[in-house]
Amino acid sequence: MSASASTAAVTHPERPVQPIGATSPLANAIRALAMDAVQQANSGHPGLPMGAADVATVLFTQFLKFDPAAPNWADRDRFVLSAGHGSMLMYALLYLTGYSSVTIDDIKRFRQLGSKTPGHPENFITEGVETTTGPLGQGLATAVGMAIAERHLAAEYGAGIVDHKTYVLASDGDLMEGISHEAIALAGHLKLNKLIVLFDDNGISIDGPLTLADSVDQVKRFEACGWASWRIDGHDHKAIAEALTKAQSSDRPVMIACRTTIGFGSPTKAGKSSSHGSPLGADDIKGTREALKWTSPPFEIPADVLSQWRKAGERSKPAHADWDKRFATLDGAKRADFDARMKGELPKAALDAAVKAVKESLNATPKEIATRSASEFALESLVPAVPAMVGGSADLTGSNNTRTKSMKAMNASDFSGRFINYGIREHGMAAAMNGMTLHGGIIPYSGTFLVFSDYARPAMRLAALMGTRAIHVMTHDSIGLGEDGPTHQPVEHLAALRAIPNMHVFRPADAVETVECWQLALENAHGPSVLALTRQNLPQLSKDFLGANRCAAGAYEIHAADGKAQVSIFATGSEVAIAVEGAKLLAAKGIAARVVSVPCFELFAAQPEAKRRAILGDARVKIGVEAAVRQGWDAIIGSDGAFVGMTGFGASAPYKELYKKFGITAEAVADAAMKKLQN
Repeated sequence: MSASASTAAVTHPERPVQPIGATSPLANAIRALAMDAVQQANSGHPGLPMGAADVATVLFTQFLKFDPAAPNWADRDRFVLSAGHGSMLMYALLYLTGYSSVTIDDIKRFRQLGSKTPGHPENFITEGVETTTGPLGQGLATAVGMAIAERHLAAEYGAGIVDHKTYVLASDGDLMEGISHEAIALAGHLKLNKLIVLFDDNGISIDGPLTLADSVDQVKRFEACGWASWRIDGHDHKAIAEALTKAQSSDRPVMIACRTTIGFGSPTKAGKSSSHGSPLGADDIKGTREALKWTSPPFEIPADVLSQWRKAGERSKPAHADWDKRFATLDGAKRADFDARMKGELPKAALDAAVKAVKESLNATPKEIATRSASEFALESLVPAVPAMVGGSADLTGSNNTRTKSMKAMNASDFSGRFINYGIREHGMAAAMNGMTLHGGIIPYSGTFLVFSDYARPAMRLAALMGTRAIHVMTHDSIGLGEDGPTHQPVEHLAALRAIPNMHVFRPADAVETVECWQLALENAHGPSVLALTRQNLPQLSKDFLGANRCAAGAYEIHAADGKAQVSIFATGSEVAIAVEGAKLLAAKGIAARVVSVPCFELFAAQPEAKRRAILGDARVKIGVEAAVRQGWDAIIGSDGAFVGMTGFGASAPYKELYKKFGITAEAVADAAMKKLQN
């Protein structure tokens, strides 16, 4: 990197003086669009946009670094509306500042089928929306990941290339959700001083005054987590600007509690829960217009007001131009690397070579190891090959095997490391991973036990909805973990995760399948992946695997029948070896049985019908084997197929005894086949 790119002074947008006072025409433009759009849709939340309009106006006209003509500019500030129910605030800002993604016609079609203004902001629908929000707390926690990504990439590429802030507008509901504590504790620990949260402190929830259910002093709470925090009047533009100015030079993350009035301007609903989630009504809107001295008809913004907003949208163009010049001074290879990283592109040649090297090693020296250990073995080659990979674990690093020997951990004074100690914060971890992916430049992966996917599931679901690549290593994947017992033994979790659309759930059978599944997870750029891995050792069953990635089809024949198969046995993970032994027992009785490994239901379901039929085969009997519940298996074995697995919770004992107790054995597989053949 050239010295000029890494050390040059960064140009920040000018901060022109804006109208002072709660009835700023710029803020009132947001209020008018919000109340009119919600009224026309007869659905939505006008209260928050009307209450937070002053805070948003000061932020967007004086502080936020953004360029509507280049929504994906890498060094833009990120703005996250964590309170996604107030989506009309976001859409009004995008329209007013000049984003082409939201027109006045789009605002008129708020919450309508196919519109770019859905009920909650969705990043895959509306350009300018950084992340999908709505489930409270998710936006705040996702923003922590964005702030981590900014610090890590700045350490790698220099402050001349990566130097921006992450702003969050959060509601009291965001701060009541448990994930918020995981997120703010992690952010405070890492001293993410470029993260600024604007708390819309309006004291109202759907049920009524916040005092019905909550009495937390949020300023003290944030301070206890290592943040700088203070209170201001959220309708005083001068106070807002002074607070944001102070935040720019903080040595830690900042939370500004902005005291606002929900539904500001409404003569009958301001400050009341009735403005939260329902249209104001025609009479109240008429009264609001009078109170705000807003004379324009619905969906019309006075030319002078719109002009001021559009000028605000132009503020950062000089900063963007200066950034382009600094970026141009980078070495060509470094520029190409940065661009590829921000686009989420993989270094294909390096990845393919790494996978090949792992496979060749396993071919030369087969390994009978747990798939969690096989994952670590694969990562030793994959992490150096894919510099965008940033790993982590929720305090289970030694059990998840997600940290390679060469990985240095990030900390508050050095973000150049590629491993994050998340602490026991599975939910916050999963959301932060979403933020890193959305920010660009990072492919995050992390580790915990499969049973604790329950803690992370809401963020994992959002990743699937948004189509973001986040890789979740989830070990101790069955009763095979043994003595820790049923609290830690997942039985329903595979089915629950497979039920999430656009989620790839991988359960490899051996070390070879593990590296193949890792390759597929990395190549899955448009959705999250789970690698469900074992604690117990498994034999290396794969043969002739140096060619194509056989897991890519989701299922393949791993053990052929001797002659025409009478029985097809389908299994995943640790149960593939049991299925193979069951097939051998059947062979000893003169019954030809084949075994199909099914490492990924979702990839198998995506295959052309002819290929699926060929893999399923035409054996008379089909059996599924998995140390989990049957749900989801009928798509493979049919409703009349036999299933060898779990029907309830596990128990505490050595794992081999548990497999016998619950009847997941080679003998049980053979017996199930014999019974079906005799019918």
